[in-house]
Amino acid sequence: MENKVVLVVMDGVGKSTTGLGDAVTMANTPTLDKLLKECPNTYIKAHGTAVGLPSDEDMGNSEVGHNALGCGQIYSQGAKLVEEAIESGAIFGSSAWRELVGNCVKNSSAMHFIGLLSDGNVHSNIHHLIALIEGAKKEGIKRVRVHVLLDGRDVPATSALVYVDMLEEAMSSLNDASFDARIASGGGRMKITMDRYFADWDMVKRGFDTHVYGEGRQFASATEAIAAYRAEEPGVIDQDLPAFVIAEDGKPVGAMKDGDSVVLFNFRGDRAIELSMAFDDADFKGFDRGDMPKVMYAGMLEYDGDLHLPKRFLVEPPKIEHTLTEFLVAHGVNEYAVSETQKFGHVTYFWNGNRSEKFSDKLETWQEIPSDKVTFDQRPWMKSAEVTDAVIAAVKSGKYGFIRCNYPNGDMVGHTGNLDATIVGVEAVDLGLARLLPVIKEEGYALVVTADHGNADEMLEKNKKGVVSVRTAHSLNPVPFIVCNADCEIAEGEFGLSNVAATVAKLMGFEPDPHWNAAIIK
Repeated sequence: MENKVVLVVMDGVGKSTTGLGDAVTMANTPTLDKLLKECPNTYIKAHGTAVGLPSDEDMGNSEVGHNALGCGQIYSQGAKLVEEAIESGAIFGSSAWRELVGNCVKNSSAMHFIGLLSDGNVHSNIHHLIALIEGAKKEGIKRVRVHVLLDGRDVPATSALVYVDMLEEAMSSLNDASFDARIASGGGRMKITMDRYFADWDMVKRGFDTHVYGEGRQFASATEAIAAYRAEEPGVIDQDLPAFVIAEDGKPVGAMKDGDSVVLFNFRGDRAIELSMAFDDADFKGFDRGDMPKVMYAGMLEYDGDLHLPKRFLVEPPKIEHTLTEFLVAHGVNEYAVSETQKFGHVTYFWNGNRSEKFSDKLETWQEIPSDKVTFDQRPWMKSAEVTDAVIAAVKSGKYGFIRCNYPNGDMVGHTGNLDATIVGVEAVDLGLARLLPVIKEEGYALVVTADHGNADEMLEKNKKGVVSVRTAHSLNPVPFIVCNADCEIAEGEFGLSNVAATVAKLMGFEPDPHWNAAIIK
């Protein structure tokens, strides 16, 4: 091993192409500026086909980004996998779908769909949902109930009614004397159901009680609920809207009953695992599920291959092999991974090819720093200081040949839509880099700085009428790739996140795995 390497992922920090709400440029970042001026660097692609998504109109995200970073290859990812399965009809021939349909037909029961209602293609796609509802009708299922999680994060911040109208129109065209599809419940994705990394079980319970039991504030329609909540709290964005239940004559229209089937139509794993555990685990202890009805549950994909969660799923996930971690373990390299809770799974589970378990307990060390349980614009520095402390300690220990960390600030604060707070978040990351640099140089490590996708670089957007509004979604912008404290040059060509694994191996003096895409350095 010629060099030891530290890799820093500045989550959500891209290079703006519009200049609209560019918190990265607006922030005071002397360290990043210095690295870009003095070190070999380029910008690499972190969205669309470069990370296995259907088209270059699809924004990247932290999950597919860390998959690509960690495995050095491009795999068809969530949205593309589901799209291909629907187009081929394979999804309707899957054993899970056949079981769910058979359950409904046998019991003359309802099929429920739970998931994020948008076309952001990060967690879900409304067109997948509509295709499943159409499929349910063709199978002879009589009743469909949809439990919608409002986005405002991967799509415009207050676009919920666009998707509600789209869904209502699709269901109206299908409804007849023999088929009844309706929205049954919902709420903002950051208020109910879609927690991740076991940060807030209460959030999952609120969603579970809303979807399963129909408990909560009642409205005649999703449109009425959204309008009421917006009137009561001006300026609230979709992801933060409280739970709601659709009711008739005081009774919920979609409370689940024994014999029903349930599908979580999200394809991304991180915010699907906890709800799947609540439905699937016989000895579940996350919260009191009450007198839970006996339903048959499935996910869109298998969200955790090691835990085999959920037990049933409609589409086979990509089998990711030949990861950088496997390669380094085979070469006897000690590795260290650290982030705070919000991105801990990204530098471990997603980095290792969607595996919960380590390849080697002896050679892999993982450290999670608990995130604050507040909206991130309230504390935009997040745990950047603690992550930096941990990396510095790992470097000084001399034990590790490869160290990786993730600073979530640019992404998590960027998602709040608060430009001023996001600027502070970006500056906190820069301060972390400033503290790392002298230690890395003193201990003789090479430093690689990159990002998994853009976000903080585009906090505003302009519509076709020229009206500028807050943007909370990821951007389609390229991300920086910088090498410091290493004798190398940037190679010619266009590169993406999948080129990073080979680059790390090459910096360490290893011949990269032949399965990987080419290194970014000569």
